[in-house]
Amino acid sequence: MSVSPTIVLVHGAFADAASWAPVTRALLDQGYTVRVPAVPNRSLIGDAAYIRSVVEQIEGPVLLAGHSYGGAVITVAGVAENVVGLVYVSGYALEEGESLGQLQGGFPDSDLAQHLVYTPFPVEGGEPGTDVSVEVAAFPEVFAHGVPLERAEVLAVSQRPLAALAFGENAPVAAWKTKPAWGIVSSADHTINPDVERFGYQRAGLRTVVELDAPHLVMQSHPAEVAKVITDAIADLA
Repeated sequence: MSVSPTIVLVHGAFADAASWAPVTRALLDQGYTVRVPAVPNRSLIGDAAYIRSVVEQIEGPVLLAGHSYGGAVITVAGVAENVVGLVYVSGYALEEGESLGQLQGGFPDSDLAQHLVYTPFPVEGGEPGTDVSVEVAAFPEVFAHGVPLERAEVLAVSQRPLAALAFGENAPVAAWKTKPAWGIVSSADHTINPDVERFGYQRAGLRTVVELDAPHLVMQSHPAEVAKVITDAIADLA
Protein backbone atom coordinates (compact mmCIF):
# COMPACT_ATOMS: atom_id res chain seq x y z
CA MET A 1 0.00 0.00 0.00
CA SER A 2 1.59 3.26 -1.15
CA VAL A 3 -0.27 5.49 1.32
CA SER A 4 -0.32 4.64 5.02
CA PRO A 5 -3.94 4.45 6.18
CA THR A 6 -5.47 6.78 8.71
CA ILE A 7 -6.04 4.79 11.89
CA VAL A 8 -9.52 5.27 13.35
CA LEU A 9 -9.82 4.01 16.93
CA VAL A 10 -13.38 3.16 18.01
CA HIS A 11 -14.15 2.94 21.72
CA GLY A 12 -16.67 0.61 23.30
CA ALA A 13 -19.36 0.71 25.95
CA PHE A 14 -18.71 2.15 29.42
CA ALA A 15 -15.74 4.09 27.99
CA ASP A 16 -15.05 7.02 25.71
CA ALA A 17 -12.38 8.16 23.28
CA ALA A 18 -9.97 8.81 26.18
CA SER A 19 -9.80 5.06 26.81
CA TRP A 20 -7.55 4.89 23.74
CA ALA A 21 -5.26 7.70 24.94
CA PRO A 22 -2.09 5.64 25.63
CA VAL A 23 -2.35 3.89 22.25
CA THR A 24 -3.19 7.15 20.49
CA ARG A 25 -0.04 8.71 21.93
CA ALA A 26 2.08 5.73 20.88
CA LEU A 27 0.77 5.84 17.30
CA LEU A 28 1.16 9.62 17.00
CA ASP A 29 4.73 9.33 18.25
CA GLN A 30 5.41 6.91 15.39
CA GLY A 31 4.10 9.40 12.85
CA TYR A 32 0.73 7.82 12.07
CA THR A 33 -2.41 9.82 11.35
CA VAL A 34 -4.99 8.91 13.99
CA ARG A 35 -8.63 9.80 14.61
CA VAL A 36 -10.56 8.81 17.75
CA PRO A 37 -14.24 9.77 17.31
CA ALA A 38 -16.80 9.77 20.11
CA VAL A 39 -19.29 6.94 19.58
CA PRO A 40 -22.87 7.93 20.52
CA ASN A 41 -23.51 4.50 22.14
CA ARG A 42 -27.21 4.78 21.31
CA SER A 43 -27.71 1.83 18.95
CA LEU A 44 -25.52 -0.54 16.96
CA ILE A 45 -27.04 0.52 13.65
CA GLY A 46 -26.91 4.22 14.47
CA ASP A 47 -23.43 4.08 15.94
CA ALA A 48 -22.10 2.19 12.92
CA ALA A 49 -23.72 4.68 10.56
CA TYR A 50 -22.07 7.53 12.44
CA ILE A 51 -18.61 5.93 12.40
CA ARG A 52 -19.04 5.10 8.72
CA SER A 53 -19.83 8.75 8.03
CA VAL A 54 -16.65 9.77 9.85
CA VAL A 55 -14.62 7.24 7.86
CA GLU A 56 -16.06 8.26 4.51
CA GLN A 57 -15.06 11.87 5.10
CA ILE A 58 -11.41 10.87 5.52
CA GLU A 59 -9.36 11.12 2.36
CA GLY A 60 -7.52 7.92 1.54
CA PRO A 61 -7.49 4.46 3.14
CA VAL A 62 -8.62 3.81 6.71
CA LEU A 63 -7.76 1.07 9.17
CA LEU A 64 -10.50 0.63 11.77
CA ALA A 65 -9.67 -0.63 15.27
CA GLY A 66 -12.56 -1.36 17.63
CA HIS A 67 -12.45 -2.15 21.34
CA SER A 68 -15.16 -4.29 22.94
CA TYR A 69 -18.56 -3.02 21.66
CA GLY A 70 -16.50 -0.97 19.22
CA GLY A 71 -15.69 -4.30 17.55
CA ALA A 72 -19.36 -4.74 16.72
CA VAL A 73 -19.46 -1.16 15.43
CA ILE A 74 -16.52 -1.66 13.06
CA THR A 75 -18.02 -4.96 11.89
CA VAL A 76 -20.87 -2.92 10.40
CA ALA A 77 -19.13 0.38 9.61
CA GLY A 78 -16.17 -1.41 8.04
CA VAL A 79 -17.98 -2.01 4.77
CA ALA A 80 -17.20 1.61 3.84
CA GLU A 81 -15.26 1.54 0.59
CA ASN A 82 -12.10 3.20 1.93
CA VAL A 83 -11.73 0.83 4.89
CA VAL A 84 -8.81 -1.48 4.14
CA GLY A 85 -8.75 -3.54 7.32
CA LEU A 86 -10.16 -4.18 10.79
CA VAL A 87 -8.43 -4.71 14.13
CA TYR A 88 -10.51 -6.22 16.93
CA VAL A 89 -9.29 -5.38 20.44
CA SER A 90 -11.04 -7.52 23.07
CA GLY A 91 -13.96 -7.11 20.70
CA TYR A 92 -17.15 -8.59 19.34
CA ALA A 93 -16.70 -9.91 15.79
CA LEU A 94 -20.36 -10.35 14.95
CA GLU A 95 -21.70 -12.52 12.16
CA GLU A 96 -24.18 -11.00 9.72
CA GLY A 97 -27.63 -11.19 11.32
CA GLU A 98 -26.22 -11.71 14.84
CA SER A 99 -26.61 -9.48 17.90
CA LEU A 100 -24.29 -8.78 20.81
CA GLY A 101 -26.65 -10.65 23.09
CA GLN A 102 -26.66 -13.72 20.84
CA LEU A 103 -22.87 -13.92 20.56
CA GLN A 104 -22.28 -13.37 24.27
CA GLY A 105 -25.14 -15.67 25.22
CA GLY A 106 -23.34 -18.66 23.78
CA PHE A 107 -20.74 -18.57 26.55
CA PRO A 108 -20.82 -18.50 30.38
CA ASP A 109 -21.54 -15.13 31.92
CA SER A 110 -18.65 -12.83 32.70
CA ASP A 111 -18.27 -11.00 36.00
CA LEU A 112 -19.92 -7.97 34.42
CA ALA A 113 -23.57 -9.07 34.33
CA GLN A 114 -24.17 -8.81 38.07
CA HIS A 115 -22.75 -5.29 38.25
CA LEU A 116 -24.80 -3.55 35.57
CA VAL A 117 -27.02 -0.55 36.33
CA TYR A 118 -30.09 0.27 34.21
CA THR A 119 -31.20 3.90 34.01
CA PRO A 120 -34.03 5.40 31.92
CA PHE A 121 -33.33 8.34 29.61
CA PRO A 122 -35.82 10.47 27.67
CA VAL A 123 -36.43 9.90 23.95
CA GLU A 124 -38.13 12.77 22.16
CA GLY A 125 -41.49 11.66 20.79
CA GLY A 126 -41.16 8.09 22.07
CA GLU A 127 -40.94 5.80 25.05
CA PRO A 128 -37.95 6.34 27.36
CA GLY A 129 -34.81 4.43 26.51
CA THR A 130 -32.61 2.54 28.94
CA ASP A 131 -28.94 3.24 29.56
CA VAL A 132 -26.70 0.45 30.80
CA SER A 133 -23.61 1.28 32.86
CA VAL A 134 -21.31 -0.43 35.36
CA GLU A 135 -21.63 0.13 39.11
CA VAL A 136 -19.06 2.77 39.98
CA ALA A 137 -17.79 0.80 42.98
CA ALA A 138 -17.35 -2.38 40.93
CA PHE A 139 -15.90 -0.69 37.84
CA PRO A 140 -12.19 -0.81 38.86
CA GLU A 141 -12.24 -4.56 39.48
CA VAL A 142 -14.73 -5.71 36.85
CA PHE A 143 -14.10 -3.38 33.93
CA ALA A 144 -10.72 -1.79 34.65
CA HIS A 145 -9.01 -4.74 36.31
CA GLY A 146 -5.27 -4.32 35.86
CA VAL A 147 -5.44 -0.53 35.49
CA PRO A 148 -3.97 1.57 38.34
CA LEU A 149 -6.73 2.26 40.86
CA GLU A 150 -6.35 6.06 40.70
CA ARG A 151 -6.97 6.00 36.95
CA ALA A 152 -9.70 3.34 37.17
CA GLU A 153 -11.67 5.47 39.62
CA VAL A 154 -11.62 8.38 37.16
CA LEU A 155 -12.76 6.11 34.34
CA ALA A 156 -15.55 4.77 36.55
CA VAL A 157 -17.15 8.15 37.17
CA SER A 158 -16.71 9.31 33.57
CA GLN A 159 -17.91 6.16 31.80
CA ARG A 160 -20.14 6.49 28.75
CA PRO A 161 -23.19 4.20 29.07
CA LEU A 162 -24.58 2.06 26.27
CA ALA A 163 -28.26 2.07 25.36
CA ALA A 164 -29.82 -1.33 26.05
CA LEU A 165 -31.21 -1.28 22.50
CA ALA A 166 -27.73 -1.97 21.14
CA PHE A 167 -27.54 -5.42 22.74
CA GLY A 168 -30.45 -6.79 20.71
CA GLU A 169 -29.86 -5.27 17.28
CA ASN A 170 -28.65 -7.62 14.57
CA ALA A 171 -25.63 -6.68 12.50
CA PRO A 172 -26.89 -6.15 8.92
CA VAL A 173 -23.43 -6.87 7.46
CA ALA A 174 -20.09 -8.30 8.57
CA ALA A 175 -17.18 -6.38 7.10
CA TRP A 176 -14.69 -9.13 7.93
CA LYS A 177 -16.23 -11.18 5.13
CA THR A 178 -14.63 -8.81 2.59
CA LYS A 179 -11.89 -6.98 4.56
CA PRO A 180 -8.75 -8.44 6.17
CA ALA A 181 -8.83 -8.44 9.96
CA TRP A 182 -6.60 -8.96 12.99
CA GLY A 183 -7.43 -9.43 16.67
CA ILE A 184 -6.33 -9.23 20.27
CA VAL A 185 -7.71 -11.56 22.94
CA SER A 186 -7.46 -10.34 26.54
CA SER A 187 -7.04 -13.64 28.37
CA ALA A 188 -7.55 -12.00 31.80
CA ASP A 189 -10.75 -10.24 30.69
CA HIS A 190 -13.35 -9.92 33.47
CA THR A 191 -15.84 -8.07 31.25
CA ILE A 192 -16.19 -10.30 28.19
CA ASN A 193 -15.53 -14.02 28.41
CA PRO A 194 -12.29 -14.36 26.40
CA ASP A 195 -13.90 -17.31 24.59
CA VAL A 196 -16.37 -14.85 23.04
CA GLU A 197 -13.40 -13.08 21.50
CA ARG A 198 -11.67 -16.32 20.45
CA PHE A 199 -14.82 -17.77 18.89
CA GLY A 200 -15.65 -14.63 16.93
CA TYR A 201 -12.11 -14.26 15.63
CA GLN A 202 -11.82 -17.89 14.58
CA ARG A 203 -15.16 -17.77 12.79
CA ALA A 204 -14.12 -14.60 10.99
CA GLY A 205 -10.83 -16.14 9.86
CA LEU A 206 -8.66 -13.34 11.21
CA ARG A 207 -5.17 -13.19 9.72
CA THR A 208 -3.44 -12.96 13.09
CA VAL A 209 -4.73 -13.28 16.65
CA VAL A 210 -2.53 -12.16 19.53
CA GLU A 211 -3.34 -13.35 23.07
CA LEU A 212 -2.25 -11.03 25.87
CA ASP A 213 -2.39 -11.75 29.59
CA ALA A 214 -4.33 -8.54 29.93
CA PRO A 215 -7.61 -7.12 31.29
CA HIS A 216 -10.50 -5.83 29.23
CA LEU A 217 -9.02 -2.32 29.02
CA VAL A 218 -5.93 -3.70 27.32
CA MET A 219 -5.34 -0.33 25.61
CA GLN A 220 -4.70 1.13 29.06
CA SER A 221 -2.67 -1.73 30.52
CA HIS A 222 -0.68 -2.81 27.43
CA PRO A 223 -0.65 0.17 25.03
CA ALA A 224 2.66 -0.72 23.36
CA GLU A 225 1.46 -4.23 22.53
CA VAL A 226 -1.86 -2.95 21.17
CA ALA A 227 -0.13 -0.30 19.07
CA LYS A 228 2.18 -2.98 17.66
CA VAL A 229 -0.73 -5.17 16.54
CA ILE A 230 -2.17 -2.15 14.74
CA THR A 231 1.09 -1.18 13.09
CA ASP A 232 1.81 -4.82 12.18
CA ALA A 233 -1.58 -4.90 10.45
CA ILE A 234 -0.59 -1.87 8.41
CA ALA A 235 2.70 -3.55 7.49
CA ASP A 236 0.74 -6.66 6.49
CA LEU A 237 -1.34 -4.53 4.13
CA ALA A 238 1.70 -3.04 2.43
